Amino acid sequence: MNSTLTTPNRFATTEPSAPATFTTEMLFGDDAGIARAATLVRAGACVALPTETVYGLAADATDARAVAGIYEAKGRPRFNPLIAHCADFAGAVREGVFDAHARRLAEAFWPGPLTLVVPLAETARVSDLARAGLPSIALRVPDHPVATALLRAVDRPLAAPSANPSGRISPTEAAHVAHDMAGRIAAILDGGETRVGLESTIIACLGGAPRLLRPGGVSREALEAVLGFALADDSSASGAPSAPVAPGMLTSHYAPRARVRLNAETIEPDEAALLFGTVSPRGIDEAVAARNLSESGDLREAAANLFGAMRALDETGAAGIAVTPIPEHGLGAAIMDRLRRAAADRG
Repeated sequence: MNSTLTTPNRFATTEPSAPATFTTEMLFGDDAGIARAATLVRAGACVALPTETVYGLAADATDARAVAGIYEAKGRPRFNPLIAHCADFAGAVREGVFDAHARRLAEAFWPGPLTLVVPLAETARVSDLARAGLPSIALRVPDHPVATALLRAVDRPLAAPSANPSGRISPTEAAHVAHDMAGRIAAILDGGETRVGLESTIIACLGGAPRLLRPGGVSREALEAVLGFALADDSSASGAPSAPVAPGMLTSHYAPRARVRLNAETIEPDEAALLFGTVSPRGIDEAVAARNLSESGDLREAAANLFGAMRALDETGAAGIAVTPIPEHGLGAAIMDRLRRAAADRG
């Protein structure tokens, strides 16, 4: 049975421009829940939906007012473009122009955790606001039955950034969304815990060789194996542009409220510890709390656990989160990208 959450806007004291209180419906990811979510989306509302990466905050990408609702609910910088999600490749090619490289990547990794930034097609319906006024578009075909069913029911692209306040930890289960967004959005479509737990890799295919804009759920090694050459890399968090050409490229992003310290060998008494593998740093017994992303050193397991672990540690009230070293190969590169953004100077 579906339910509702009516929650006062607990961000109102710190974010005066935050939206008024909504009654947020909690929907099961069954036929009835998907049908209800589709009705809300077609009416211009924002609905959280599961994907294989993280939960997204979905709205009709062709409706600028609906897209504005995403920015409002998230408090998202308006120059940061949104990914448009499509049900299949046929829907994506209506929105963007795919060169040979883009087609090869789409054929290999869609549906899945890969976003392709391509030139805008003449037949595109995605609004200028969703694209942040750019002549390009970020497209993805998600690999989750609930997301696919909603996309087919709505029959239009959905803009769907992560379903959390902008810059905060991304949600990997419906309860995370409810914690952060109840009272801000129309509904949450519960599809269980996400499988990948890390946002999509973003590749720009805008003429010439493809460029890696953001590491994510598809590793560099897998992409280069398909392409047959090394990717150029524009993903450095320290050099993130002030007006990004793709989502997730702001320097301070994925940030908990606690400060984040990387490559920690010692845990301070006021810190929580984010561990990887069998490492046991000095001071661990005095840590406020500790979570291990993967005791066995499995990077896929670590990626899936990253945001949930960061969220849990942040909620302890610790002044800081100390992160022990994580290898930067495969999905480790994407994990460290997120952690560097979380640790970046917030001004």
